[in-house]
Amino acid sequence: MDHTIQVEGLVKKFGGVTALAGVDFTAREGGVLGLLGPNGAGKTTAVRVLATLTRPDAGTVRVLGHDVTRDPAAVRARIALTGQYAAVDEALSGNQNLVLIARLLDLSRRAARSRAGELLEAFGLTDAADRPARTYSGGMRRRLDLAVSMLGRPDVLFLDEPTTGLDPRHRSDVLDGVRMLAAEGVTVLLTTQYLEEAEQLADDLVVIDHGRVIASGTPASLKAEVGGQRLHVRPLHRSDLVAVCAVVAEQTGGTAPTTSASGEVIVLGADANLLHRVGARLEADRLAVAELGLRLPSLDDVFLTLTGHPADEEVAA
Repeated sequence: MDHTIQVEGLVKKFGGVTALAGVDFTAREGGVLGLLGPNGAGKTTAVRVLATLTRPDAGTVRVLGHDVTRDPAAVRARIALTGQYAAVDEALSGNQNLVLIARLLDLSRRAARSRAGELLEAFGLTDAADRPARTYSGGMRRRLDLAVSMLGRPDVLFLDEPTTGLDPRHRSDVLDGVRMLAAEGVTVLLTTQYLEEAEQLADDLVVIDHGRVIASGTPASLKAEVGGQRLHVRPLHRSDLVAVCAVVAEQTGGTAPTTSASGEVIVLGADANLLHRVGARLEADRLAVAELGLRLPSLDDVFLTLTGHPADEEVAA
């Protein structure tokens, strides 16, 4: 298998803070790699090293076979980076933004206009092509940002938290754009703390916490490591949580279940028999529930199991 990105022993420190403490991962050609972790885990630092914006303190980092430290110009010629916030000129129209960057990339006027038209159509922005970017919605600006990134036809695209601050509808628009790029053979490295986003897009995942890789694999393989079905019980009344937890513990043979911050009782490795027993006992004790069922583990479950905290919890430096 060809690896477009190869990272071995990557270390980066900022003063007394170690942002990356010996990170290893690879990204295969034409795939989408999801780099997961809470705020402060080191995701953006890794992207900045890969994009030649920050020099590593130790380790080897290669993109498309080029060492990012020894041959950064060769790397830059074949990559694109979309940061956490749209970097477009809001005074210019969508078309003008694209033509301007295309000209800076040494495309002729005719080629720049042609490429801008292709990308406006591809990202669903043709109808808004002549409107100032300041009139665009957040999702439209992000799509324009992605279009700008694709002007030079990069082989690798780094997306650092591409849907930060967007509502669900506009996030969906951006994710559709990422899917389109991946389908065209662009290798995409996506950093995100939205686990459902990673599950929808990524072929492979790397989980980073406190500057270290704590797990890697496909979404399915990471879920399999966490275990099978889980029993979830949510009391209708929060005041019944202790009583419900006691019922569940009794039916599991005294094993203490876990409780979530949202007031849900959870049992790992549950089956249909446990579900029926718990349901019957709750009914007999007249403990009303808003939810009772079995679920397969989600990526949220995976992250919580691996790190001991939710993915949206900020890591202290």
